[in-house]
Amino acid sequence: MTADYEFLTVDTVADYVRSVPRLAQRIDPDALVSVSEIGDGNLNLVFLLGDATGRGLVLKQALPYVRMTGEGWPMTPERARFEVDSLRAHHALLPEHVVEVFDYDPERFIIAMEDLSDHSVWRGALNEGLIHDGAAAAMGRYVGAVAFGTSALALERKELAKAVAAAVNPELCLITEDLVFSEPSVDAGRNSVIEQNKKDAADLAADEDFVTAMGRAKWLFMTKGEALIHGDLHTGSVMVRSPEGSTACDSVKAFDSEFAFYGPVAYDIGCLWANYVIAAARAFALGDEPRAEWALGMIQQTWDGFEEEFRARWSDRRDPRVWRGPFLEHLLADWNEESRLFAAAELARRTVGAAKTKDIETLPESIREGAARGVLLAARRFVRVPDAAGAPHDLAVLAADTLRESRTS
Repeated sequence: MTADYEFLTVDTVADYVRSVPRLAQRIDPDALVSVSEIGDGNLNLVFLLGDATGRGLVLKQALPYVRMTGEGWPMTPERARFEVDSLRAHHALLPEHVVEVFDYDPERFIIAMEDLSDHSVWRGALNEGLIHDGAAAAMGRYVGAVAFGTSALALERKELAKAVAAAVNPELCLITEDLVFSEPSVDAGRNSVIEQNKKDAADLAADEDFVTAMGRAKWLFMTKGEALIHGDLHTGSVMVRSPEGSTACDSVKAFDSEFAFYGPVAYDIGCLWANYVIAAARAFALGDEPRAEWALGMIQQTWDGFEEEFRARWSDRRDPRVWRGPFLEHLLADWNEESRLFAAAELARRTVGAAKTKDIETLPESIREGAARGVLLAARRFVRVPDAAGAPHDLAVLAADTLRESRTS
């Protein structure tokens, strides 16, 4: 594929900043002391810039293909616009928990955003054994703010219709629909597991209850346009920071929302829950049960943060005539149950699909086997939990029992 726009390089970013006056006011392109390409994701180029005065800037450029596979998998760079629009909408609702966008270049698909180099990617921090207390609750509040503030509960009808139309994102939604909901149980040639887990993957695919549940999850994802969701919210799309010597977070920020669209609120919650289970699977595999229990405790913390934020905004709903207290409880109950379903999908796809997690993949094979087996078994058990027994705390207990019994050494 030949792109019709120029890609940034470490040698050209200074010229680019110089050409955009509002960026040149944020960082001195003539006094850059560091420029590095730090993109370790699947899709984009990401550059971190620092100048002699200590100011920083991040430039993110969308490529016209999937970076992890190369030009053989074309991908619209227009996804950068979805990311910018969603980040700006989300930042307006809860600025303390969303990365700030400074500029967007629609011709070269370049996003300029705040430098978070004093933060860590949450997944990496978890894998290093670090604790950032408060991050899970903060992400719950973020989802709660978005669930209310970008939905029919908050937006005037014409404003909502305009927002929904602007966020139609079929190409990236199709990736999710295939990779997350279909391919873990119906391989399209992108799945893989180590030899010891092949039977576990086969058992997942043969589990009719699981596959049926994934059909329902996919249907919800494709048809339930409740709010402008992040669309790919996990521990790899959150930045965290704690003061030196403390385990308490003083900053938590979501980023990387190019999969944003009007979808089911529960999808973002479920993806977070699943990644806490994956973090716990790593801890159990390494023999650190207290840390595993701590990781699973974040399931409840995220739900509590979500519910607290959503309830706090409820009084501002547009039509209290019919959206009364019982309807609020109905919404929360539905989202709790659907979050469990989406968590199961995320657990399966991160274990057998094309975009796995370093939590599991960096373990030695002898213990990776049990961690992966436990995650897949948890996915299958999550879809069998009766609604009445599906509280977040109950899921954490179920996950702990499942991961513990699946360990290998």
